Parts: sequence; C-alpha cells; structure tokens
Amino acid sequence: MSPKPIIEAKNVTKTYQLGDVPVHVLRGIDTQILPGEYVSITGPSGSGKTTLLDVLSGLLRPTSGDILINGSSASKMDDDELAQVRGKTIGFVFQSFHLINRLTALENVMLPLWFQGISAVDRKEKASKVLRDVGLGDRLNHRPTELSGGQRQRVAIARALAADPDVIVADEPTGNLDSVSGSTILNMLDDLHQKRGKTILMVTHEKYVAERAQRIIHLKDGQIIRSQSLHKGRGKAREDYK
Repeated sequence: MSPKPIIEAKNVTKTYQLGDVPVHVLRGIDTQILPGEYVSITGPSGSGKTTLLDVLSGLLRPTSGDILINGSSASKMDDDELAQVRGKTIGFVFQSFHLINRLTALENVMLPLWFQGISAVDRKEKASKVLRDVGLGDRLNHRPTELSGGQRQRVAIARALAADPDVIVADEPTGNLDSVSGSTILNMLDDLHQKRGKTILMVTHEKYVAERAQRIIHLKDGQIIRSQSLHKGRGKAREDYK
C-alpha cells in the first residue's frame, strides 16, 4: 500500500490583483509530497516556484483549491490552527536566512520553540543541541552579524530542526552563499534526508542542485509541465510526463 502524502495540493491556484489586472501565478496545481521524499522545484524566473513552495508549506493560502498537510485540509483551519500544524510539521530555511540580528544564534533557534509552548529550560537545551549538531557549538552566543554566510545558514537549518519537524522546506538555500559554503549546506540537507529520514522540499534554479533530489517538479507559467524521477545514481533521469 502506498504511503499517504504528507503534503498534497488539489487543483491549487494563486492569483494576485495588480490594480485591475489579475496575475495568475499558479494555475491548477495537483501534486503530492510523500513522507521521506526529497523533492526539488525548479523552473525559469517568474514560473511560480517560491509561490508554490509557500502555498504547499502553508505560508500562503491558495486562491482556490486546497492544501492537505498530513491529511488535514488547510482551508478548514483558521490562521492559529494552521500556524500550529505548520510549526509542528514543517521547518523553514530561506535564502536570506531571516535571522533576527539582535538575538544570538541560540536565541534565534529557541524562538520557534517558544511558539510551541516549550519551557525555557527545554528550549535552551534543545536549541543548544541542534546548534552543536550543525557544527556551531562554539557560536551559541554570537549574533548573525558576527557569523559568515555559511554559518548563518547553518543557524537557519538549526532553527528549522529545533521542533523536529517532518518536512524541511528550503527556498534557494545556497543562493547567497559561496560554492564551498553552498556545498556544505547541500550535504547537510542530504544527510537530513538520508540519515534522519526528513522530507525535503527545495526550490532552486540551479540544475546541479535540483538533481540532488529524488524527484524534480518542473514549473512553467504557474503549471507543472513535468515531474521527473531520478534514479539513486543521480543524474540518470527518468521523466514521467503528466
């Protein structure tokens, strides 16, 4: 029996209104993300990659259609309920890190645990451990401005992992990094998938980054034009056209 999707999109659209002109960013998206999958979303600039990622992860509500997270309909949740489900299920890693500069690395990682109602003692213990796990045990009390780009992205990954979510969502996670730091971050995502069984959902415009995944969703003009499954020996692709 096939596993149930951890995230599912059902005929999802997203439209923005610019004055009198509707801008159709997503057009009838149907897709499933299975537990333990590593999926990349790619396509040309303006194809709707980040919007799709944000809708799949519950950061944005679709204009029509529905998103199911662990089988629960996001459209039936109010904002607080959706935030709770999102906080427990999904960890976010952004291209621009989105760290709070006035907080230390430790405090940045503790922050999402506060929203989960975890005690201060447990927040500090969990955040310290996950920062050590990403190789930043000696940077707990450094602020983002005192860290390199690669270190800041590792703080962001630690923050994403703090609540032990099932899914790691990464939006261009190497976009602001040099090649060495970028390779380190991609290796960390590989390890999270292979060794810890995390579901990875990543947006990238780089072909070589996309091909680290098990499956590539190709977008164009807000539509999925193909879903490409990759064999374990990466780079040997089998294309499954929708």
